[in-house]
Amino acid sequence: MIKIATRKYLGKQNVYDIGVEQNHNFAIKNGLIASNCFNKSHSTAYAYVTYQTAYLKANYPLEYMAALLTANSGDTDKVQRYITNCTNMGISIDPPDINRSGVDFTPTAGKILFGFSAVRNVGQNAIACILESRNEIGFKSLADFCDRVDLRAVNRRTLESLIYCGAFDKIEPNRQQLINDLELVYDWAQSRAKDRASGQGNLLDLLGDGFSYTQNKKANNAFETAPKSKPVMDFTPQEKLQKEKELLGFYVSDHPLKSLRQIAPLLTPINLSQLGEQKEEIRLCAVVMLNNVKKVVTKKGDQMAILQIEDLTTQSEAVVFPKTYERISSLLQVDTRLIIWGKVDRRDEQTQFILEDAEPVETVQMVMVELNPQQAGNIEELHRLKTILQEQSGDKEKAKMPVIGIIQTENSRKLVRLGWQFSVQDSRITVQALQNASFPAHLKSLTSS
Repeated sequence: MIKIATRKYLGKQNVYDIGVEQNHNFAIKNGLIASNCFNKSHSTAYAYVTYQTAYLKANYPLEYMAALLTANSGDTDKVQRYITNCTNMGISIDPPDINRSGVDFTPTAGKILFGFSAVRNVGQNAIACILESRNEIGFKSLADFCDRVDLRAVNRRTLESLIYCGAFDKIEPNRQQLINDLELVYDWAQSRAKDRASGQGNLLDLLGDGFSYTQNKKANNAFETAPKSKPVMDFTPQEKLQKEKELLGFYVSDHPLKSLRQIAPLLTPINLSQLGEQKEEIRLCAVVMLNNVKKVVTKKGDQMAILQIEDLTTQSEAVVFPKTYERISSLLQVDTRLIIWGKVDRRDEQTQFILEDAEPVETVQMVMVELNPQQAGNIEELHRLKTILQEQSGDKEKAKMPVIGIIQTENSRKLVRLGWQFSVQDSRITVQALQNASFPAHLKSLTSS
């Protein structure tokens, strides 16, 4: 045990870490001995915790990732990063389920189930009420749910959030139908709750015990008599995902960029989580979702914008300076998918993407040029192809449409993205020029790849 002999204020002093090669003991007051063992015990403790963590992740990945998501459920950036890690590990994340979800993220059937506590507008009292009212049978319908839970704890706003985030999908996948039904069912369930509180019954419930018990047995289940709205079409996939993002902080059932997962790495070798590793002044490209646009007016009165963007790995910030903003402002709409070009900028230990150009994913037309193995290995043919593409690139600042080479053999088909120096301005004119030079070429939409 070390005893502090004296203590006094010395003002501002330089502090140094002293490292020694061998163990040394130091004599202090009253014959007590102090040994420099702190650094060793500290390192040992951290090493032991690291070993435990690595062991759990390697042997119990499902449980480990569920606990990690639960512990960081309040940090959207971390949760999104961990969900990406789960995807890379082959672990699926299921959206909330009114009949299966608990309070926190839960490992179940080889997947991780979203917890109620991570859904906005769903408080602890509402969660406790849902779990208490739910039994082995579970809820059969929205009306059954509203009839059994305490609507003073689970209010209309909570129910809307649960519907929009997909918690009722296993009962009724048409979320817009459920939202429309809720207007009628909620009032109906409140009326029934008041009747039960006053000791009164519903006429149809009484019939269930009367002359036609067998026929009306289902009617004795209150939800069978609940009102319904007229049938309507479901929300579009994009509308569903927007609501999920609003209530959960990220997309769960799907992601607008997931359909581009196979082709995106061919066009953009890096993702947003790798921005910090990139050198400045190197032209970069990324496929992103635009989450927010904050307009800013400079001291000179020019308009610019700060964007919140995300891909399948993380969220980041992008800056659009006045000249670029004037040119592409009409494209900067929230919840749109964009291909963006720009450079990395580091200021105050923060990494930003300086956006120089953008294009909606839906309008991107890639130039696909087919090469057989003989052409791919022939210097003269490659030089001829290079000359055509350089002629089509024109102004390098405006040449942004990618060119993809297809090398076809008897047993394989390989796609190769040509360097950004071979990007072209007009995809259609480029295809025509390639065809005139006897290079099989065609246009390919990015969204249909």
